[in-house]
Amino acid sequence: MDNLIIPVFDGHNDLPWECRVDRGYSVEDIGQETCKTLHTDIPKLRRGGYLAQYWSAWVDADFIGADAVVASLEQIDCIYRMCDRYPQTFRFSTTAADVREAMREGRIASLIGIEGGHQIANNLAVLREYARLGVRYMTLTWNNTNEFADAAVGECRWHGINDRGKEIIHEMNRIGMMVDLSHVSADTMRDALDATDKPVIFSHSSCFAVNPHPRNVPDDVLERIPENGGVVMITAVPVFVSDARRRWHENGEQGEPPKVTVQMVADHIEHARDIAGVDHVGVGGDFDGTDVMPYGLGNVGEYQNLFNELRSRGWSEEDLNKLGWRNALRVLEVNDEAYQEFMDSGK
Repeated sequence: MDNLIIPVFDGHNDLPWECRVDRGYSVEDIGQETCKTLHTDIPKLRRGGYLAQYWSAWVDADFIGADAVVASLEQIDCIYRMCDRYPQTFRFSTTAADVREAMREGRIASLIGIEGGHQIANNLAVLREYARLGVRYMTLTWNNTNEFADAAVGECRWHGINDRGKEIIHEMNRIGMMVDLSHVSADTMRDALDATDKPVIFSHSSCFAVNPHPRNVPDDVLERIPENGGVVMITAVPVFVSDARRRWHENGEQGEPPKVTVQMVADHIEHARDIAGVDHVGVGGDFDGTDVMPYGLGNVGEYQNLFNELRSRGWSEEDLNKLGWRNALRVLEVNDEAYQEFMDSGK
């Protein structure tokens, strides 16, 4: 019997930035499989079995203050225009109910995440305006320590989060914007879990015990996720997946890069499952956020290869569906009540 298609609810995709840097924000060519440089287009998404995608409205840390806000709004606008341009494919979505409606319609639910606390310019009003535009998560940092939280790489300024960071997390909880702990330091992860009263996500991270890259999640943090109720969405970025690839990169990328495969991504998923439990693991590929992806998971159209690999390791269909979409949907839904209250009240 043919394997069943597992719906995908992916935590992170950087297509909007690719549209900015290479296409002048045009979305015209993603309806066809014509651009070989993109990991993401509509035919590939359909082959991959996509149910929902958090599109990343990311801007580089070179953008600061008002410039970061303007660039973020351009990214959000790109996602809106993409949904408007392809209404038979994409359904702009903000809630779990929207995702379920998209599933009934055969469309791909399109949600928004902000990838870096620098994008709010240290301003809670900006944070709230993003929420009003449909942004459902914010990554506390990108690769830059900011005014309230330490990043996984670079400067250690706060040894986690400071009082401003706690204030921002509390406001995120109040308005139903999920706290994303990808890109942050391990101490920031721990402090954020102490501060939040809502389930968190890791939109695109892997496991430190499998590959000790600072972007990955240590076991003591994974152990805390069941109590929090959150989800760790495992990424496919080669340098985060493979210890050999990480060391090759750190040593100046001399010679041929070590091969990274879909089987290695599955190793991270199984480790996260073993520590946090199958109810707290998901997928967050980071497609179009890096140049090269693993063999067997080279673009969004190859996602089913990952589920087939896990089937070969004895995963049940129920657990594959939890991994593929149910866990991500559950965490979104838990945060929906606060988000809807905020949207209804207007303040």
